[in-house]
Amino acid sequence: QVQLVESGGGSVQAGGSLRLSCEASGRAFSSYSMGWFRQAPGKEREVVAACRWDGYRLYYADSVRGRFTISRDNAKNTVYLQMNSLKPEDTATYYCAAVQLGDIRYSPHQYEYWGQGTQVTVSS
Repeated sequence: QVQLVESGGGSVQAGGSLRLSCEASGRAFSSYSMGWFRQAPGKEREVVAACRWDGYRLYYADSVRGRFTISRDNAKNTVYLQMNSLKPEDTATYYCAAVQLGDIRYSPHQYEYWGQGTQVTVSS
């Protein structure tokens, strides 16, 4: 089992940057594929970026490709989401999620563990 704790959210102006972190506790973090999701009020939770357990396959939603970067540091049991050129439409609660082994997952229903979320607010 793994527990996930996100940090790094906040309020920024459009064009700014934030880096989200998700620290995992428990064993074998390197065996978990990780995903970042976001959910805005009244909208469904959507995948933003995902990273396979070995770090060799990455996925980005079209809406963030070229602006966001997912990375992981298995020595620190942490996955990151670097968010640049932020837009007001990026405003949401951001969650990290984990699923053991397997390929990248795109649906929230495919993930086993979730963090509590961190709020990102981008003002125009």
